[in-house]
Amino acid sequence: MKGKEQSKRFEIRLAGEGGQGMILAGVILAEAAAIYEGKYVVQTQSYGPEARGGASKAEVVISDEPIDYPEVLSADVLVAMSQEACDRYASNLKKEGLLIVDVDKVKRVPLTTAVKIPITRAAIEASGKAITANVVALGVLVGLIGVVSREAIEKAILARAPKGSEEMNCKALARGFAEAEALLAVKQKAQKGLAIGTWDTG
Repeated sequence: MKGKEQSKRFEIRLAGEGGQGMILAGVILAEAAAIYEGKYVVQTQSYGPEARGGASKAEVVISDEPIDYPEVLSADVLVAMSQEACDRYASNLKKEGLLIVDVDKVKRVPLTTAVKIPITRAAIEASGKAITANVVALGVLVGLIGVVSREAIEKAILARAPKGSEEMNCKALARGFAEAEALLAVKQKAQKGLAIGTWDTG
């Protein structure tokens, strides 16, 4: 899926629990596409009943053409950082859509083609902070599908990063891209005839 040209709408949903930073991740992705790549973008978000611990989601629609409807109709990509997010939104993926889950947070995955990565664990290993899991997730997402360039997402992250956290966020982003590269290598081997089911680095 990497490098797929976005000739029309490309719809992304980022979902998890309050406090995981998925709303901010949606804002960053939207800014990467709009500010640094000049695409048409609409970003929407919603929170659960609680600011922390309740469900939250961000939706990003990216296009080379003006966007006539602002919300995700049928997602091309879902990043699920909680079991509730996966249960609630996986059924709204396109037939050929990509499901990315945090394998330590999501134990029931409805698609055998899902990408299963220990996103939060990788964030802690890379930056020392679980709070950077949203940045790792963005690295995985961009690394796998190329919806924006690595340069654009890095600029957008640094523009939003609190002063003093730039290095930490860069490490988290690099780890996300490394996870994506490892998964793409596995997929390439599978295409050469090796049997494989779910993509899993957990």
